[in-house]
Amino acid sequence: MKKILTLTAVVVCLVVSTTASAQKFSGLDKSPMDVAAYPTSYKVSEKVAKVSYSRPQLKGRSIAELAPAGAVWRTGANEAVEVTFYTDVTFGGSAVKAGTYSLFTIPGANEWTVILNSKLNQWGAYSYDESADVVRVKGAVSKGTESLDAFSMAFKEGDKSADLVIGWGTVRVAVPVAATM
Repeated sequence: MKKILTLTAVVVCLVVSTTASAQKFSGLDKSPMDVAAYPTSYKVSEKVAKVSYSRPQLKGRSIAELAPAGAVWRTGANEAVEVTFYTDVTFGGSAVKAGTYSLFTIPGANEWTVILNSKLNQWGAYSYDESADVVRVKGAVSKGTESLDAFSMAFKEGDKSADLVIGWGTVRVAVPVAATM
């Protein structure tokens, strides 16, 4: 009888441990997340800003199909972009307090409207609320020399400021960011 109880206990432990280790994980995201920070050097730990975003791919589609002109766009894929300012900044010439904001855009032919919004943890722009906008600034559209299939964001550093550059295909949109210390 003791052997049967011991054997039963061993079998139960094996079943439980097999079930626990058989955790299902989702596959790789087709629009992986990325981060851009300013200052861009990893050696500088005191950042002014950090942007977290997902990177959709064009894959033969046009930007107009994925980010229609004149409509609020999540600026990437999946969750709305979140930008954290670790200090007060000027963003496109407008004063913005330190904090974390959702970033949306309204694409246009010659300029994009870039929006900082106080509502966080949004999926796409489905629950975008204009009344939560902190600031709206304009970013001029320019043409890049290379075409980017993957949506990208980066900081292009100057002497005492940087431009947050949004790039996709050959479209480039820049918004100046400067700490106001």
